[in-house]
Parts: sequence; structure tokens; C-alpha cells
Amino acid sequence: MDIHRCRFVSYNPQAINSLAFSHPPSIDTAGRGVPTLRLAVGRANGDIEIWNPMRGAWFQETMLRGGKDRSIEGLTWTLDPSQDGPDGSKLPGKLRLFSIGYSSAVTEWDLEQGRPLRHSSGNYGEIWCLAAQPRWQPTKRGKDGKFLPPAEGEYTGQHLAAGCADGSIVILSTADDDLKFLRLMRPSTKRARVLSVAFQNRHTIVAGYADSSIRLFDIRNGQQLRTISLGKGPAGGPQELLVWSVKCLPDGTIVSGDSAGEIRFWDAKNYSLAQRLQGHLADVLDLAVSANGDTVVSGGADQRTVVFRKKESDKGDKKARWAEVMHRRYHSHDVKTFAVYETKDISIAVSGGPDATPIVLPLREFGKEHHRKLSSLPQIPQLTSSPSSRLVMSFWDREVSLWRVSRGPTSQHESIDGQRHRLVAKVMVQGEENITSAMLSSDGRILVVATVSDVKIFTVRRRKGDEKGALRVQKIDVPKALSSEGARLVTISPDSRWLCVIRPNSEVYVARIQPSSSATEKPQVIPQLANLKRAPRHARHEKHSHGTLGNYERIIRSVVFSEDSAILAAGDLSGCIDTWALSNEIASQANGKTKSNGATDSDDDSSDDEDENIAIEGERWLPAASESPIPRMKSGITLLSFRPASPPTNTLTNGTGPKASAGQDRLMVVTSEHQLIEFEVLTGKLSHWSRRNPKACLPAEFRGVKDRAMGCIWDLFEGRERLWMYGTSWLWMFDLLQDFPTPEEMEAEEKKSSNQIAKASKRKRDPLDEEENNRKKPNSGAGDKIPRSQMDIHLGTKVRKIVGSDESQGEWISLDQERPRVPGEDDEAYDYDETFTVGNDANLARLRREDGSTIENGTPKKGTSKSKPSSDANQNADASKKSLVTTNGNLSQPTRRWWHTYKYRDLLGIVPLSSLSDDEQGQGPSGNLEVALIERPMWDVELPGKYVKDYE
Repeated sequence: MDIHRCRFVSYNPQAINSLAFSHPPSIDTAGRGVPTLRLAVGRANGDIEIWNPMRGAWFQETMLRGGKDRSIEGLTWTLDPSQDGPDGSKLPGKLRLFSIGYSSAVTEWDLEQGRPLRHSSGNYGEIWCLAAQPRWQPTKRGKDGKFLPPAEGEYTGQHLAAGCADGSIVILSTADDDLKFLRLMRPSTKRARVLSVAFQNRHTIVAGYADSSIRLFDIRNGQQLRTISLGKGPAGGPQELLVWSVKCLPDGTIVSGDSAGEIRFWDAKNYSLAQRLQGHLADVLDLAVSANGDTVVSGGADQRTVVFRKKESDKGDKKARWAEVMHRRYHSHDVKTFAVYETKDISIAVSGGPDATPIVLPLREFGKEHHRKLSSLPQIPQLTSSPSSRLVMSFWDREVSLWRVSRGPTSQHESIDGQRHRLVAKVMVQGEENITSAMLSSDGRILVVATVSDVKIFTVRRRKGDEKGALRVQKIDVPKALSSEGARLVTISPDSRWLCVIRPNSEVYVARIQPSSSATEKPQVIPQLANLKRAPRHARHEKHSHGTLGNYERIIRSVVFSEDSAILAAGDLSGCIDTWALSNEIASQANGKTKSNGATDSDDDSSDDEDENIAIEGERWLPAASESPIPRMKSGITLLSFRPASPPTNTLTNGTGPKASAGQDRLMVVTSEHQLIEFEVLTGKLSHWSRRNPKACLPAEFRGVKDRAMGCIWDLFEGRERLWMYGTSWLWMFDLLQDFPTPEEMEAEEKKSSNQIAKASKRKRDPLDEEENNRKKPNSGAGDKIPRSQMDIHLGTKVRKIVGSDESQGEWISLDQERPRVPGEDDEAYDYDETFTVGNDANLARLRREDGSTIENGTPKKGTSKSKPSSDANQNADASKKSLVTTNGNLSQPTRRWWHTYKYRDLLGIVPLSSLSDDEQGQGPSGNLEVALIERPMWDVELPGKYVKDYE
């Protein structure tokens, strides 16, 4: 594969201003998080990313787009009270997300549609901070231990507290699925900005001000309870301290971080200063507190993350003391915000700041586990290309750029001097909404741009007489029915005849594009739209304590056309896949298979919608394999891609069914758990390749990849059938002409390699290290375990127990308390054991390989030995071996079953620059797939100035 390694796309990751988990930390919760757990990441351009921790896999599910001059400065989640359901059951309450940003309004977001749902504003100052009331917990009765019901008229939901620039604190009610003003509290002294707010309990709020003070209020009556003074600032600096962050420990102790770089602990009863620690060289911007209250993490403008632990009190000392355990520089800029989540098995703190990269830190196992960096780039690539025109399209905020990439050198002796790319067009979208999706047609003539409120279509042409190759972009008139409601995703079919629009509510619409008859005319969009109905699915039932996200999981994340534009597939976050096939209505009428109203037999008689299964110019989109649809996957859909037929064929069916040519209905599905499954869409069954290569046969290295897949490219040149997949930090190739090794083969290979390493090493192994390597150690949600030899915090993890005087009978005992696995307890936190399923899949795959190891045009060839491929397969393998993987003109190793590299970092996307048609015409570079690999490393991004310069 020929790779153009590019960094010309000027996508700037935005600063992280706020982080919030949908559930509070609780060490009483079993497993590794509830199914509805999500992390919201608020950025400086108004975008909000929704991440699913997925037991440590960290999958970016969707993005709520911002707009012009918008910023997210604060985020918080609330849970509505549960309601009584049928048969005495409890229906879970709704999880709701709220944000603030440089205005006097609090915004609630509609997670299902990805746009604001409502705003609450009033006659008060600009809001600087936001906090949610702790969840209501029932109290036990002293005599019999039963839980007491809530008092009469008591609201069991969560109110919001917003701190304003004029010194007031606004209490907003979330009752009745609304957001209303409830109460305003303001101190009687001078008006100073409220910089931070936190709840000490459900009725007491703690606020940090910009006048060296902390104030406590009772939200029930608005009364000010106490004012705590921090005193004057350090000599030579401002007299008034800024209390940037306040947090409360479970015992009520107040922790504050101020502009002097100090962390102070205040007594919960008399509010006296218990301890003060100098942890930073500059302002402490945020604090994080563990669920049990024994760990505090601080982040500041000196780029340091500092961990404090409570030391057990000495004899005669009534109060425990806090001490710094370690400090690190995980960020290259300020550490501005934290979010914490804990259960019995997971304990993490996520930090963010102007360097735009979320960092996942181990909290309970700090010093024993590695940290982990999440991607600062969008996980849904904001790139497309036109291989025939060698155009690359990228979008960011409200701007679309078109680049032309010239061909690379065809030989080693050819000069590579000169610019290899050129910006040929730029489009600025009018309006205030950021772009949600954009698509360039495969022929490079049509550009579609969508926001949550509008859909725009442009025609792209070469300028006459322009030697530099600049393009002329003109807007096309779009029917109001298509443009008025906006879109979440847009895609154009490979033949540029169909436009698929995914509405913000995830409804699927298809429009017909009429090509222009001459070079001077513009293409037209037929006003008639077809609404493609999705198959009904059963919603997952959540426990009332977990809350519900409504229909959020039905959000469509990926939509794709087949290579012949005759099949459309869409996948959502719940793992459901819907497919539709294009049928010829005129041919169906000629065969006499229409009803009196003009609808086909496969139409739904119960629906009266005018745009359902509508025929557009004699063609109709119908559900593919309606009798046996594709089953729901275990996890969300990351990407979908149809395997192109090799060689491409234009053969049509008899006209009554779908027009897909043979082999072009094979749909490759990649889930968020990195499971590769290929379906035959027209039958709804697994393809022969997928039957022979289940998840159990995937390479262990690929299953262990932490970053999720972003996209894929097919390489079908010269008889090869390779699937190239990529994530933000990796590139992986699978040769689909060869089967993956079975678990037995992989185990034998691992034993062989381990034996070779053991023979090569002459050092005597420590039995403790050997036992540590052999024992499976799941992490707490961040990075993997740190070997004891590499730990910075040298804490003993094992003791040697000797009974009697014989030391040879000593036994090493681990000090790590491992929680015993309770059947059923962890299952509710969606941890499941796949051993039985994996074993069954591997056995079935072994039998299928023994029955027929050769696949020709999608049909297995019977009677062949599993160790001896057919002549056609040998020819394909020989052709593949002749072609070497090339990267930047350097030859690499011959083809193998798979190949991967971590050479590239911060991938924005990979797009093809050549097609099979180019190769057939002799235009392809040496018969290889040619792609543009777009990198956007953070060291190329200009960050704002730092308060504290780099230091050692």
C-alpha cells in the first residue's frame, strides 16, 4: 500500500473545560460500572463528546455539536425520580445532561437528537459554575432497620445550583421534566464572583468566592449559614485569593483549592482550618475526591497532578493528617477539570485541560497502574475523498476545505521535490451551528454539508483557465423537505445518484439526485423523499437505580452504501443493523407483482405515511432480508463497510429483487468490542469467511488494542483481498484470503515464543515476578498494571509466611485483597463470561474449515483439505506475495495473515486516492492501493500561553 503521510489538514482540537460522569462514585456498586454510565466532555468550541467507558475500553459514541461563539464551561448530570410501574415495579428515572458557558443560561441537552432541549435564564449575572444536588438516599429506622419513605412533599430528584458573577447562587428545579427557577441566594456583603460550588449534603451548599472566602447556604430557605475566610494572599501578589475549587468529603470535610497553590482542609462541624498543604507553584484549578474520602487529587496551572492520601493518626492524635504521595505532569498545559467514578472493581479519575487530551488516571491503584490517554480527535473521521479526482475533503466547526493531492513518485529515481498537495477550495457555512457531517461524492462533483438545523448541497467544478486547479463551488437549490430539519449524518452513493440523510432523531431518508445534462447546468434534487423505516427492536430494561437514557442507544452512528449503490446499511449504538435494498418498480409492475395502489407485496399495509416505501423514478427502497434480519450485536456498531466485488461487475438480477451484483452484499461489521463479523445482507446470514473466522480466532494483539477502530479501507488490487483498519494510533491489515489461526495454534505459538525467550535469558527468574506475569490482573479502568520493578511508589505487595524454623517451607502471600466473584452480582454490571461462547465458536469454525477451506465467489468449495488450498487460492496467495507492503517508498516484509504498526500517531483519518478503475486504465501507481494518511499530532497544534513555563 502506497501511503501519503500528510499533516496539511488544519484541524485544531479544542480545550477541555469540563468533565462529568453520569453517575456518582460509589464503592458499594458491584462490577465495573452500570450499563448507562457515560462521560461527558465539554470543549471550548461548544461541542460535547459522550464517551462510554465500556469496562475500560473507552468508546466515543457521539458528539453534540456546538456553534459560533459558544463554549462549554460546566457540565453536570441529574437523575429523575423513579416512577411506579405496572405490577408494583419501579421504572427508572431519566438521566439528564446540563451545561453552562459564558452566559446567564443553563442549557439542557437532548441526547437522542444531539441538540439543546431547553434553556433557563433570568435576571442574574453570568454563570461561572454549576453543581447538581446529591441523589436522595433513604434512611434506616433505628429500631427495625427498615428504610424510611421520603417526607410528605419532599422532592427526591436533584436540583441544580449555579454560581453567578454577581455573587448570587441560583437554585433551579428539575421537577416535572422541566427546568424552572426556584430560589436565589446572595450574601449581604460585596458582590464577588462565585467560582465554585459543591453540595455538603442535600440541603447545604458550599461556594468558593473570588474574595478569599467560602460561604455555606441552606437551599431550603436561602439562609447563609457561615462565612469562612482564607485570609490575605501571599506577599507580592493579589490580596484576595480566588477559590477555584471546593469539594466535600463523605464525612463533610471541606477541601478547597485557591490561587495561591494551596489545598486546605476545613473541619465539617466548626469549619475551622484543619490542615493546609502547598501542592502547586500556581493556581489550583480543580480537585477530585475519592468515594471513601481517603484520596484527594489536585490539578493546577503548573501542569502538575498531585495526589494526597490520608495518613492514619498516631497514638494520642485525634485527627488524621494528609500528605502528598506523588505528583506528575500528565498534561502539557493547565490541568483544568476532573471527573471521578468508582465501584468495587473500577476506580478512575479523568482529567482535562487546554491540551485537549483526556487523561484517565487510576485513583485507588495510583502508582500501581499506568495512566491512559484518550484521543483528542473525533472518533468518527471528518474526512472523505474522491479517488478519481484525487480530492480530500475535511471539515471543522463551520468550515469545509478541499485539497488536491498529486501523485507520488513511481520509482525511486524520480524526484519528490515540490509541493505534493494544494488547497483548491474552501466553503464557510452560514449560520451559527457547527457542521455535524459532510460528504464528497466519489466523482468529486457534489458536496453535501449538514448541521442539526440545515442540509446544504454544492456542486464542485474546475475553474476555466485556472492553471493551479482551483475549484468553483456553487450552491444547489435544495427542497425544503430535505434541508429544513437538518441531519446527523449524510452520505452519497458511489454512483452519485442517491443521498442518504440521517435526521437528528435518527430517522432515515433517501433523496434522488438528478445528474446535470451538460457541464453548465447544476444537478437537481428531486423533491420527493423516501422515509426508510427501521425494524422495531425491544428496548433493554434497566434497573431503576441505573437510570435510563431513553432512546439514546438507537442513535445511528454509521451508514454506508454498497459498491453498486443498490444496498444501504445503518448501525446504531445498541448494536442493531438495518438494511435496505433497491428494487426496480417498473420491472416489478411488468411482472404483475403490484397491488392496486401501486405498492409491492413487501410493503407494510398498516402504514399510511406518504413517504414510506415510496417509489422515486421507478425505483423503491425495501427492507433487505425482512424474513431474517441481521441480529443485534452485543455492543455498539463502530463502523460498517461493504466488501467490494473483485473484479467489479454490473450484472443485474431479473428486476424483481435487489439490483446488487453477486458478492457485493457482504457487509463487514466492527463493534465497539472489536469484533469483526461479516454478513450477507440479502439473506441476513453470516458470510462463509465470518463462519470460518469467529471472534475466538482473532489475533490476540488485535483484541488487546485499546483505541477503538475509526475506519477501514479495502485493498483488492492484483487479486488481493485485504482489509486495512485504523484507529487513532494504529494501522492494521487483515488478509481475508487466509484464515486466522485457531486458539490452539495461537497457544502453541505463544508457548514456543516464551520458551525461546526463556532459553535466551540466562538470568534466574524471581518466582514472584513469574507468578505476577502468569496471573491475570484486570486494571481498574485506566492503564495496565505496572511491574513492581518499575513502580515509583515501592509498596510491598506480598509477605512471606514461615511456620516453624524451616524457611524452605515458606509461602508467599499476596497483600492485595482481591474481591471474590459473586455469581449474579457482577452480571448486573454487564460483566459476562464468554468462555463457553468462545469455545463453541472455535469448534464450529474448525469444523467449517475441515468441510471446505476454499471460497470462490462467496461459495465454499467442498472436498478440499484444510491444509491444501485450491489452485485459485494459491494463485491469489502468490500474487499477494509478489506485492510488498510499501510505506513512504520503503519495502517491508511480504504479506502475511495480518500486519500492524503503531508508527503513526493522532490519526485524523485515512482516505483512498486510487480506485480499481484507475488501475484498470493503467493509472494506478505500481498496482497498489494509494491512500492519504492524515495525521494531526498535538505538537503541531498551537496552544494558548501558560501561566507557568516549562520546568523540570
